Amino acid sequence: MRTPTNRTVKVIPFQHSYTSGDATPSTSSSSLSRWRAKLQRMKVIDWIDLFLPCARWIRTYNWREYLQPDITSGITVGIMLVPQSMSYAKLAGLQPIYGLYTGLVPIFVYAIFGSSRQLAVGPVALISLLVSNALGNVDSSGELYIELAILLSLMVGILECTMGLLRLGWLIRFISHSVISGFTSASAIVIALSQAKHFLGYNVVRSSEIIPLVKSIISGADKFSWPPFVMGSTFLAIMLTMKHLGKTRKNLRYLRAAGPLTAVVLGTTFVKIFHPSSISLVEDIPQGLPSFSIPKEFRLAKSLISTTFLITGVAILESVGIAKALAAKNGYELDSNQELFGLGVANIFGSFFSAYPATGSFSRSAVNNESGAKTGLSGIVTGIIICSALLFMTSLFEYIPQCALAAIVISAVIGLVDYEEAMFLWRVDKKDFFLWTITSATTLFFGLEIGVLVGVGFSLAFVIHESANPHIAVLGRLPGTTVYRNIQQYPEAYTYNGIVIVRIDAPFYFANTSFIKDRLREYEIAVDQSGSRRGPEVERIRFVILEMAPVTYADSSAVQALKELYQEYKSRNIQIAIANPNRDVLLTLAKSGFMDLVGKEWCFVRVHDAVQVCLQHVQTSTSPSLKAPQVTLHNSSSYLDILKERRKADLTSDQMESGERERLISKDADPLTEPFLSGKSSK
Repeated sequence: MRTPTNRTVKVIPFQHSYTSGDATPSTSSSSLSRWRAKLQRMKVIDWIDLFLPCARWIRTYNWREYLQPDITSGITVGIMLVPQSMSYAKLAGLQPIYGLYTGLVPIFVYAIFGSSRQLAVGPVALISLLVSNALGNVDSSGELYIELAILLSLMVGILECTMGLLRLGWLIRFISHSVISGFTSASAIVIALSQAKHFLGYNVVRSSEIIPLVKSIISGADKFSWPPFVMGSTFLAIMLTMKHLGKTRKNLRYLRAAGPLTAVVLGTTFVKIFHPSSISLVEDIPQGLPSFSIPKEFRLAKSLISTTFLITGVAILESVGIAKALAAKNGYELDSNQELFGLGVANIFGSFFSAYPATGSFSRSAVNNESGAKTGLSGIVTGIIICSALLFMTSLFEYIPQCALAAIVISAVIGLVDYEEAMFLWRVDKKDFFLWTITSATTLFFGLEIGVLVGVGFSLAFVIHESANPHIAVLGRLPGTTVYRNIQQYPEAYTYNGIVIVRIDAPFYFANTSFIKDRLREYEIAVDQSGSRRGPEVERIRFVILEMAPVTYADSSAVQALKELYQEYKSRNIQIAIANPNRDVLLTLAKSGFMDLVGKEWCFVRVHDAVQVCLQHVQTSTSPSLKAPQVTLHNSSSYLDILKERRKADLTSDQMESGERERLISKDADPLTEPFLSGKSSK
C-alpha cells in the first residue's frame, strides 16, 4: 500500500481542559446557586402561585368559556362519585358514610392546593383494598377500625407532603411500569372476588389472597341465593353496556358517568316497590356534614407504616401520572412534586373530618376531562354535590341494595385488569413481561404487600444489573464519513489494524468498573472480526481509544480503574487515548492526575482525530523509514475554511488507508453541500 512520506494530521484543539489546581464549582454547588438565583427572581405573585396553585386559574378565569363546562363536568362527576364513594367505603370495610366523607373535604382542599385542573380526587378501589388489607386483623364493626382508617389518611398525607416539599417524587421512578400494571391487574381480580359475597348471598372470608377467597366461595356454595345474584348481574350488565356505549359513541358519552347512578336508582326503586327479604340493604346513613376531630390511636401508628408507604407509592405512580397526562393534553405545565404536596394536604385535612385515604381516580378524571372541565371549579361543584347528598339524601341511601354497590365496584375495576399490557410486553420486551407476570402472580397468591415487595425487588434488581453491566460497543468508521458507530449495528463500518475504539454507554462508577475493565481486556485480545479492516498490518493492538461522550459521571473508583488499565497497557506498550469527555468527567480525571499520567496530547475532541493520530503512529512503527507524523492544531477562524481543510485531510487519510489513487478536490467545492468523504467501503 502506497503511503505518503510526510503527512500533516490536523487535529481540532482540545480546549477548556482543567488542571488539578483549577477552582471550578461543583455540580451540587452550581445547582444550589441556580436555586438561590431562582428564589431571588421570584415575586410575590410567584410565591402565591407556589403555595396556592389555584391562584393561577383564578386570575385567568374566563367566565363565558369556562363556567358552563366546569359546572357540567362537576355535576357529572358528582353524580358518579356519590354511589362510587359508598361502594368503595364498603370495600375498605367501612360504613358507606365514610366514603361520602372521603369524597367531601379532600375535594375542596385539593381544588385549592392541587395543581391539576382535571384530576378527580376521592376514594378509589385500589386504595380501599389496601386499607382493608392493612386493617385485616381488626374487627371492622368496631370504633378502632374506623379510627385506624382515619389515622392512615393523616399518615399518608404527612408522607406525601414531606416527599413533595423535599422533591423526592423521583424515587418512585425506580419502580417499573410493568410492576405497577401487574400489581393493579392482580388487585382488580382480588377486589372483584371480594365483592362476590354480595352477589352470592353468603359471607366470604376477607382476604387479599386469591386462594382463601376461592376456597371460601366454593365452600359456601350450598348457601347460594338467586335473587341477589340475578339483581347484581343485571346491574353489572347494564353498567358495562353503558360504559361501552359511552366510550365508543361521542353522542352517548354521558352514559359512562350515569352507569353507577342508574344502578342505584333502579335498585332503590325495586326495593321500594317489592320489598324483597332476600336482598341485603345498606345500613342507616347518618345525615349531616362530618364534624372536626383529631385522629386518635397514635400508639398503633407503627403498624400502619408499610401501608402508608404503599398507598403513597400508588398515589405517585397513578394519580400524579394521570394528572401529568391530563395537563399535557390541556396545554399547561404541572410539577409532580407540587401535585404530591396538594394530595398530601387534601389527605391531612380529610383526616380531620373522618375521611380515609383519598387519591386521584382514573375513571372519574377521564369523565371529568371528557365532560370539558377547564379548572378546579369543577372539583368544587363535585364537592357541592356530595355536600347536598349528605344534607338531604341520606334517608334514601338506606334502601340501596348491597349487590348494586358491589356491581359498581366490579364495573370500575374490570378495566384495571390490563391483559393488553401483558400481551404488548410479551411482544416487545420479555424482561418486562417477566416483571408483570411475577408481580401479578405473587400479588394474587401471597397478598398485596408481598406482591409489591417482590415486584419492586425484581425491578431494582434489573436496574442494578443494567447499571453494573453497561452496554459497551466497539466502533468502526462508516464509509464516506468521519462518523464512528457500533460495528454490530452497522456491519459496513470498518475498523483499523492495531487500533480499538470503544464507547462506554453509561456512567463510569464503582458498581461497573470491574465489568468495564474486563470488557476492555477482552477487546484487546480478540476484537470482532466481522467488519472490514484497514491500515497497515500489525501483529497486536497498539492503541485503545475510549469514546467517553456518553459517560455522564465518573467517580474515584473509575479513576483508579483507568489508572490500573493505563499501567497494564503501558507494560504491554499500548497507549490509551480519550475522546470527548464531558466537563465533569474531564474535571475528575484532571484532579486525579490521570490526564497528566496519560498526557494531554492524547485527549481529543473527536474520535476521528484520535484515530488519525494513532494511525500515523502505527504506520511510523511499521515503516521506520517514514518520518514522524506532524500534528498541528486547527486554528482557522473561518468555519468554511475549517470544513475545507478538514475535508482535504480526511480525503488524504482515505487515500492512505485504502491505497486508492489520488483524488482531486475542486477549489469551488462547497463543504456545506458535499459530503466530507466520498470513499467506498473496502470489500
